[in-house]
Amino acid sequence: MGRRKKTIDRGIKSDYKYNNPILSKFINYIMEDGKKTVACRVVYDTLDIIKEKTKKDPIEVFEEAYNKVAPVLEVKSKRIGGATYQVPVEVRGGNRRTQLAFRWLIAAAKTKKGKPMSEKLAEEILDIIGGTGAAMKKKEDVQKMAEANRAFAHFAR
Repeated sequence: MGRRKKTIDRGIKSDYKYNNPILSKFINYIMEDGKKTVACRVVYDTLDIIKEKTKKDPIEVFEEAYNKVAPVLEVKSKRIGGATYQVPVEVRGGNRRTQLAFRWLIAAAKTKKGKPMSEKLAEEILDIIGGTGAAMKKKEDVQKMAEANRAFAHFAR
């Protein structure tokens, strides 16, 4: 039990263009060195590219990709009696799911070379919608690892 006051969750303000809190959080994940205007421009350019290519609402496409890449299970290392087991656990709370999904999406986009970040992000989002892409592969790998170690699920608390 901590001695400090409980932290107050101030929530996330919606972004100014699309009025979407998930998109606002994504902008914050893209941001580097406090340069929020640069991150906003990257994300909004990405959404413009998606709108051009799919002729659909870019927010719906982004949220569909987010929902597809967000994990349900993950593995955590647990040390029991001198041995370390990979114990599958459910991803707790929406914050952790969001964190992993955005981290995988951004990392997958950064590995592509030779294009602006907005184009790389748009490409990765469209790949996720198509069921391919590095972020989807990462999610599937984590899911397979959790399934393979299902025998150790009884170690989870």
